[in-house]
Amino acid sequence: MMGQGSGFFISPDGYAVTNNHVVDGADKVEVTTETGKTYTAKVVGTDARTDVALIKVEGGSDFPFAKLAEGKPRIGDWVLAVGNPFGLGGTVTAGIVSASGRDIGNGPYDDFIQIDAPVNKGNSGGPAFNMQGEVVGVNTAIYSPSGGSVGIAFSIPAPTVKNVIAQLKDKGAVSRGWIGVQIQPVTSDIADSLGLKNAEGALVAEPQANGPAAKAGIESGDIITAVNGQSIKDARELARTIGNLAPGNAVKLNVLHKGKDESVNLTLGQLPATQEANADPAHGSDVPRLGLTVAPASSVAGAGKNGVVVTDVDPKSAAADRGFKEGDVILEVAGKSVANPADVRDAVKAAQADKKNSVLMRVRSGDASHYVAVPLGNG
Repeated sequence: MMGQGSGFFISPDGYAVTNNHVVDGADKVEVTTETGKTYTAKVVGTDARTDVALIKVEGGSDFPFAKLAEGKPRIGDWVLAVGNPFGLGGTVTAGIVSASGRDIGNGPYDDFIQIDAPVNKGNSGGPAFNMQGEVVGVNTAIYSPSGGSVGIAFSIPAPTVKNVIAQLKDKGAVSRGWIGVQIQPVTSDIADSLGLKNAEGALVAEPQANGPAAKAGIESGDIITAVNGQSIKDARELARTIGNLAPGNAVKLNVLHKGKDESVNLTLGQLPATQEANADPAHGSDVPRLGLTVAPASSVAGAGKNGVVVTDVDPKSAAADRGFKEGDVILEVAGKSVANPADVRDAVKAAQADKKNSVLMRVRSGDASHYVAVPLGNG
C-alpha cells in the first residue's frame, strides 16, 4: 500500500519536514523533488501529538531549503501553500490567514493557523509561505463537507514545528513538561458555582498521585491561573504552556485555592502515556431535581470504594445535558465528599438553600475525573 504527501527541506544536507500521518508506519520513504529526481529517505523522528515528522534524505548536500518563520503571522496576511495535491506534482495556491489558535479536536496541543488557500488531499506536510518566503506553517488538515477544498485549511505554526524538529533531530523524540493533573475549562456555570467573576484559568479535576502537582500541594478544585507570570486563559493554554517546557524545569504556578490566590513552585516531570478504563453500571436511589439515580460506589462491582455511582440518567434532565451517563461516579458535591445518596441529597438541598443556581460536582468517568456544574432547576 502506498501513501502520498508533501514536505520541504529545512537544511542543505537533506533534513526535511512533513506530517507524522504521511510517514507513520511506513516501511520505506521516498522523496521526489521538483526536478523529478527521487531519493530514499529515513525517518529521524515523529511526534503524533503535533503531527510533525522529521526525515533525512540521503545522497545530497546542497538541497534548496526553506527557512521557518520566527513568529506567527497576523490574520489577513497573504500566504502561499505549496504541495502535491492528488499526486499532481508541485502546486502553489494563494490565500490569506483566516484565523489563528484553532482547536480542531486533533489533540491537546491544537493551536492551528487557519488559511483559505486551496489545500487538498496530498497537500499534507507541505509548507505555507509568507510574502518574505519564510514557512509560517505546515499544512496538515482541511475542513471539508465535500471532500475537496472549501477554503478552510489548518497549518501547524512555525514556532511549534521549530521546537518539535529540534528535539526530533537531537534525540528522535519529543519530551514534554508534565505537572500531573487532569484539567478542564472553567465554564461560566463552573465560575458561577465557585463565585468567580470571570470564566478563566484551568480547573484541576484531579491531581495524579505522586505527580509534581500533588507533591506541591495542588488539590482537586484548584484553578491554575498563571505559569511563570504568564496568565492562563483556559485549560488548553495550560496544556500547551506546560508541554512546551522541558522536563526538569522549575515553574511557578499561580493557583486559586479555596477562594484564595496562592503561588506554588514545582519541578516539571515528563509527560507519560495516558490510560483509559471504564466503570460498570448498577442500580440505586433517585436524587430529586437532578434526574440521576445513584448508589454507593462500594456496593457496585468495579465502581471503586469512594463516592456514589450513577445507575440511571433521565434523558430529559439537566444532568443528561451535562453529559452524565451510567457508570459515572460522583466523588464530591459542592466541595464535600459523598458516600451515599443521602449525602448527595443533603448537598443539593444546602446549595438550594444558599440560592445557588447550580451545584458543582466532581465526577469520575472511566479513569479520568472532571467537574460538572449541574443547574438546580425544579425538574
